[in-house]
Amino acid sequence: MASKYGKASSKRVESAMHRKKKGTLKSGSGKKVTSRKQAIAIGLSEAREKGGKVPPRKSSSKKTASKKSSSSKKSSSRKSSSKNSSSKSSKKK
Repeated sequence: MASKYGKASSKRVESAMHRKKKGTLKSGSGKKVTSRKQAIAIGLSEAREKGGKVPPRKSSSKKTASKKSSSSKKSSSRKSSSKNSSSKSSKKK
């Protein structure tokens, strides 16, 4: 069975890990990377850009994260509106 990752891509990940340990690895937003998993992800994306042998990204994780955040926003806005309406009715009395 063929390997999932090529030698060049493993070198990219290794380089990203060294930069993380040094403290020079930056994320897309420019902030310093402190997570090991994030450093690996950056190394893999660099390898993809250079054309290394790396499997494609999993796109399902982004979709579920956006659904969770939008549903929590909706429920919080409902709670706040119900609190406002109850306080108004108590003031009228």
